[in-house]
Amino acid sequence: MRALIFSLVFYPATVLFVLACFVAGLFGSKPLRSVVRAWTDFHRALTALLGTRVEVAGAVPAGACLVAVKHQSMFETLEMVRLARDPVMVVKRELSDLPLFGWATRRWGVIPVDREAGAKALREMLAKGKEAVAAGRPVIIYPEGTRVSPGETPPLQSGFAGLYRALGLPVVPVAVDSGRTWGRNLPKRRGTVRFLIGEPIPPGLKRDEIEQRVHAAINAFELAP
Repeated sequence: MRALIFSLVFYPATVLFVLACFVAGLFGSKPLRSVVRAWTDFHRALTALLGTRVEVAGAVPAGACLVAVKHQSMFETLEMVRLARDPVMVVKRELSDLPLFGWATRRWGVIPVDREAGAKALREMLAKGKEAVAAGRPVIIYPEGTRVSPGETPPLQSGFAGLYRALGLPVVPVAVDSGRTWGRNLPKRRGTVRFLIGEPIPPGLKRDEIEQRVHAAINAFELAP
């Protein structure tokens, strides 16, 4: 029932927010960002009404940084926009190609990635990442590459290390346990979604070390005894 209520309210409302983004985007980035923040605030309020609480330990620092997030559900994709203050987000190219919604995401600032394009995709990702750094915006990436179920700890995708090396930014790891209540095939259950935002990891580390540290940090809930 919670999943049904969420779908009946959130998705029609999202269509209206996307249309509002289209109009706001014609007047510049500031009005567009206000609409996007209103959309994420609406999502947060709706999930709270359905019984979801949020606990956040730590904070994403202001300014440009690379934010590496565990991905278990749609929940964190919207909540991280609130926690990271107008971030640029690495997303699948299919999302940025959707009618209207894709236009809005590109105007907002996303880094679309075509996983089949290989080196070309990495070059495009790096170019967009450098634009975000120049604007002083954090860049959110889901380094495991896709949404996973609770308990799964796949290795990080190679694109993360390439972006880390090219941008020269500290990494802020974020562990999330949203899959317990907001998993792909689960109904939306009452409960608490926890975000554990770690201390920044400095730039310039070797690939093995940065991947090991980030993998451990974003999987803090999975690896805890």
